[in-house]
Amino acid sequence: MNTYSISIKETNNPTILKFEVDHFITQHQSFEFNNIDEAKSSPLAQQLFYLPFVKKVYISSNFIAIERFNIVEWADVQSEVAQQITDYLNNGGEVVNVSEAPKKVPLTVYAESTPNPSVIKFVANKKLVTSSHEFTSIDDTKFAPLAAELFHFPFVKSVFIDENFVSITKFDVAEWNDITMELREFIRAYVENGKTIIDANAPKNIEKSQTYLDEQFEQRDDISKEIINILEEYVKPAVASDGGNIEFQSYDPKEKKVKVILQGACSGCPSSTFTLKNGIENMLKEMLKDKVEIVEAING
Repeated sequence: MNTYSISIKETNNPTILKFEVDHFITQHQSFEFNNIDEAKSSPLAQQLFYLPFVKKVYISSNFIAIERFNIVEWADVQSEVAQQITDYLNNGGEVVNVSEAPKKVPLTVYAESTPNPSVIKFVANKKLVTSSHEFTSIDDTKFAPLAAELFHFPFVKSVFIDENFVSITKFDVAEWNDITMELREFIRAYVENGKTIIDANAPKNIEKSQTYLDEQFEQRDDISKEIINILEEYVKPAVASDGGNIEFQSYDPKEKKVKVILQGACSGCPSSTFTLKNGIENMLKEMLKDKVEIVEAING
């Protein structure tokens, strides 16, 4: 029988602490538990949830990571938690009953280049979100745990998440050849383990709900409605295939000017100006005779 010892490791998130074990404690499997009810398959996790400050428990092949509530600091309790885990393991306690554990959803993620050399699109074989979300810094990610974790990679400049893909813009310090595999595997593992991508109570979810969008649409003038319909039918699918998004912002009938917001791979893309002038602008001029002269883009 193994004799276990624990070492304590800090993480990028000050509320999460890793307790590394010097032996494997699962069969190279990972499990996440958000509360004591979810932890029925893990007597160890259930025991940890009896500690009032434990928010989440993540068990992997050779460590237990615990997220705490803010009622305590890790410095005050980490030694006791490490001792509790050590005693539990050395007394032969069961870590996870695999037959009762929730099965992970098999997931594939592949990387796809985009017209923007600074952006790669990571495409999943399942739906990730119901509407698009763009994050230009970690300050924007209060309700977006996946984006928040991606910003812990020092080469990540911005994150755009749409239905089944994540577009990542990098800083110039890194080359895609060196980081693509790491990002792809991180996203795959994150989603496969059922972790939250966008919180259900995120304010932007309300703004992007279909009911809200329908109400906004009905309040617009007829030409704006026509422009939105053209963008939705002819432009958005092509833009999404390149890892980006386009949103209507405004229409000025006096100047015959349309303003759109470019997001994801389209934001700051060297070819986006060409796409605007020779694609979207020409299309709107052709389909809305004498109503549109200029299309102006704002990077999201």
